[in-house]
Amino acid sequence: MSAIAISYEQPDWFKPLFAELEKRGIAFQTTNPTAHYFAIDGAKPSFDLFFNRMSPSAYLREGIQGTFYTLNYLKFLEEHGIRVINGYKAFTYETSKALQLLLLEKLHIRYPKSRVVNHVSQIEKAAEGLRFPIVIKANIGGSGAGIEKFDSIEAVRQSISDHAVDFGIDHTALVQEFIPARGGYITRVETLGGKYLYAIRVYTNGDSFNLCPADICQTTGGQELVRNACAVDAPKNGLRVEAFTPSAEIIANIEKIVQESGIDVGGIEYIIDDRDGEVLYYDVNALSNFVADAVNVIGFNPHERLVDFLEEELEKARGIKTSYAV
Repeated sequence: MSAIAISYEQPDWFKPLFAELEKRGIAFQTTNPTAHYFAIDGAKPSFDLFFNRMSPSAYLREGIQGTFYTLNYLKFLEEHGIRVINGYKAFTYETSKALQLLLLEKLHIRYPKSRVVNHVSQIEKAAEGLRFPIVIKANIGGSGAGIEKFDSIEAVRQSISDHAVDFGIDHTALVQEFIPARGGYITRVETLGGKYLYAIRVYTNGDSFNLCPADICQTTGGQELVRNACAVDAPKNGLRVEAFTPSAEIIANIEKIVQESGIDVGGIEYIIDDRDGEVLYYDVNALSNFVADAVNVIGFNPHERLVDFLEEELEKARGIKTSYAV
């Protein structure tokens, strides 16, 4: 059996990771979290390191059964002493936008004004005091799914009347102020081992909430990018990207978020509110895809850094002391 096990269900996103592992001759095995089992009284698995790459958007690909199952399996692995990358704590935050915002509240880090609801009858009351436009977001989403924008309370009422509001797979949703993006971009900061790795500005037309970095089409200069996932809608989504370095304060906030949430590999998104210039953090991603065609965008291959990190964590799991620096 291989020393590293990687759990994933999306067939394209992780090809660059697998290619880097194979290039270095590092043996690994894969598991599919949407069709899996374990025994409650089972023995400790034979692998030393488990990399959780389960996506909360799996329900869009007939993988809904993998989401809550994964929480159970991660707990099983950790109780057997397996080193899990993006383990139970991280995946708990990954699968709850409400918990993400509660963490930001605890850390005194600003976020869009939000309410949490579990029934459509509560939406109108929850929207009181919020500035329109607002969005209703499924608590468990991914790839922009389960997000709808409303310009007025009348539009919200009509959607409720039409039974068109979808709370997602845990029947919970956020009612949240929509933030107009200053400059027409959001910023996504990628982290590794609890530390800043790189950041990108993602420019969008404002009509799409799918800002997956793997699906970005081109640089701001118009250069076409080689995408990791080659999503069907990527040529139409209008996403443009450029490298960017945030302020020291923002980087410190990002690192605090991922360290507190237990995220080993992840991306945090923030936006500058065009109405008042406030920096607002709004999305915490434990399942994070690196930017498409990274060498041309940020100047290095983040998958090389990721595999460096996996190698060190594997050696630590085996009791071998090494040093690692991002």
